[in-house]
Amino acid sequence: MASNGNDRGRLLRAGGILSIIAGAFRVIGGAGIAVLCATGCFAKVCELPLFPGHGFRCGAEFDLGVILTWLTVIGIILGVLGIVAIAGGISAIRRSSFGLSLAGAICAFIPFNLLGLLAIIFVSLGKKEFGAED
Repeated sequence: MASNGNDRGRLLRAGGILSIIAGAFRVIGGAGIAVLCATGCFAKVCELPLFPGHGFRCGAEFDLGVILTWLTVIGIILGVLGIVAIAGGISAIRRSSFGLSLAGAICAFIPFNLLGLLAIIFVSLGKKEFGAED
């Protein structure tokens, strides 16, 4: 069946939109984790007793400060991955840079996200729309 190449443009646009959506979720989630941990709101939740009347606390056996620091770092990393995914999605929609578009789709996929996987597939299939040669 003959194709005029318009399908690849739609795939590329779909890949860009999926990358933007996955990136937005990453930015919101990463910022939420980082803010909750950096402000100490998560620490207040961990001080609540797990079993009322028994005195068990979830912060009794480990250093809560180290865990909050690591969670803050993970939140920042997720936010940066989300920003790259959004930039790559915009690049895919504008058809300006295949490398940035693919990097954004990969950042949308990490650690694992079905939207990111579809974005990688769609951006890869739309490579010819950037003017790249096979």
